[in-house]
Amino acid sequence: MLGADWRVNLRLPDRAIGSEASHTVQIANLVRRAKPRSIALPYWSDRHPDHVSASRVLTDAVFNAGLRRFDAGAPAWKPEWVCYYFINDSAAPSFVVDVSDHYETKRRALASHLSQFRPAAPDAVPTRLTAATFTHLIESRDAQFGALAGVAFAEGIVVREPVVRRDLLRY
Repeated sequence: MLGADWRVNLRLPDRAIGSEASHTVQIANLVRRAKPRSIALPYWSDRHPDHVSASRVLTDAVFNAGLRRFDAGAPAWKPEWVCYYFINDSAAPSFVVDVSDHYETKRRALASHLSQFRPAAPDAVPTRLTAATFTHLIESRDAQFGALAGVAFAEGIVVREPVVRRDLLRY
């Protein structure tokens, strides 16, 4: 649906992401083989423990992928930039990306994840994600980031280092 050229699932276990050293090695190996210039990871502070664990192990693995002495079965590779997405309710973005032209695709992609956003059974315990308002919360956040940037919708991105610009002009 998103038009990705390829996708890999390392099948890391729910509620145990990063619980074994092999997870870091698997991820570092993938980073080294794929050689991405930029990597987008889940934001490190989130309501869901798996998102926090994923952010931690992914951050560590990306760092380790750049270390020549870290044994991950492929030559060391360090991306130019690591970014964090899915801003939580209180974090401010380092910058935003205008996604207005692609927002309908995001809506369709989110709607395709029924197991995440709809109760599994009539007697299932309601969660924040299964609330009818959750997709509205996502859209309102993206619309707010867009409004701040003067566009319809924007994705908030956080980086840990300063964003370097050539000058003060907007391009």
